[in-house]
Amino acid sequence: MVYLDYSATTPILPEVLDSYNKVTEEYFANTQSIHKLGTKSKELLDSATKQIAELLSIGEDEFDYTSGATEANNMAILGACEAYKRFGNRICVSEMEHPSIYGICKHLEEKGFIIDRVGVNQEGLIDLEELRRKVTPETILVSISAVNSETGARQPLGAIKQVIKKNNPNVLFHSDLTQAIGKVPVRIKDVDLASISGEKIYGPGGIGLLYHGAGIKIKPIQFGSHEGELKPGTRPLPLIVSFSKALRLALKDLDKKEKTVKQYQERIIEHLSSYPNVYINTSKYCIPHILNISVVGIKPETFIHALEQDEIYVSSNTACYSGRPSPSVMAMYKDEARSVSSIRISLSYLTLPSEVNMFIESFGRHYEELSKLK
Repeated sequence: MVYLDYSATTPILPEVLDSYNKVTEEYFANTQSIHKLGTKSKELLDSATKQIAELLSIGEDEFDYTSGATEANNMAILGACEAYKRFGNRICVSEMEHPSIYGICKHLEEKGFIIDRVGVNQEGLIDLEELRRKVTPETILVSISAVNSETGARQPLGAIKQVIKKNNPNVLFHSDLTQAIGKVPVRIKDVDLASISGEKIYGPGGIGLLYHGAGIKIKPIQFGSHEGELKPGTRPLPLIVSFSKALRLALKDLDKKEKTVKQYQERIIEHLSSYPNVYINTSKYCIPHILNISVVGIKPETFIHALEQDEIYVSSNTACYSGRPSPSVMAMYKDEARSVSSIRISLSYLTLPSEVNMFIESFGRHYEELSKLK
């Protein structure tokens, strides 16, 4: 099997799974129980929370655990809009956001908020001048993903924050860091609010966090008995501890891992560029872990299932857009043919050179077969 869909989700590392199993077996007590078992669990929770804070260089009180990035996005955007709506009703998002962001925006439009979309250039970078124009006195929030999940385009968060704050210092800047954390260096303090998911860093599914900088007020969107201020419910200790371990491992040797992935990406690009009607939807601002291509004239699902015959797994674009045209490719290239035929190949430092070779061989064979049918 050759798995090249790491941006959809990652396999859990064996050592992370070991942590999950151990905590499940030995630390099953509720962290709020006052007996000895509960105290033991609470100490482990506090230790994991401290480690996460140190790894991200944030305060222990500056984040809340969530079920993943989608919930964190909801808590951040809906909670911030509810808290700051007295100051305005406009929100800026880029044309290359994850579907979860657009789903939230649609809901907010129904509540009377105005959504301003900011374009990108052909290299996938946000148009800073257009952003400057669209941040108005009525704007209360800007949400721009650090790394696009379809093309890998990486945004300059620090520069974006400067533009936003210069125009309106009261605007909050949120970023979904899901595709950035564990792949490239990120300064979380470049944003006011940030979403992170455990399933994208070789950790378990069902766990993530929402970072909220000091002094940022967010109104809860869920209610009930709870341990924290924003997220109701008992803390899932096994998930939190294994998430903490996954984060530590993900941030280790980032440069070395990125260099390895870059070599894989360059080899694939060099090979695929020789085929007619194959377009590389990647710029110098895209991280090497996500390689988006368009095989014009062949349906992406047809090509994906052809590769699947050889147990090679890629995707059409972000999993939440699967089977539909790529909005991000369209935003970058304004080319419908490229948008409807895009395929995402997502690589990992765990990918083997032999797996890259198998993909290249399989791609060439199926390209020739499908081109003849076309």
